[in-house]
Amino acid sequence: MHVTVEVVGEGVEKVSVAEDGTYADLVRAVDLSPHEVSVLVDGSPVPEDQPVEADRVKILRLIKGGTGG
Repeated sequence: MHVTVEVVGEGVEKVSVAEDGTYADLVRAVDLSPHEVSVLVDGSPVPEDQPVEADRVKILRLIKGGTGG
């Protein structure tokens, strides 16, 4: 199954995931950790262990690097 993944503020890409793949699998496919993001489907968060049922998701990074002051 192909899913369009938008990492908010970073870009969009098409990702292939197994039919029984989870949202955590999608997150790993874009080189992020499920522990540092929230996955949104139609604007609502979904559990990372839930099977993928959407063809388009947004990934919101919760932790972002920056410069210290």
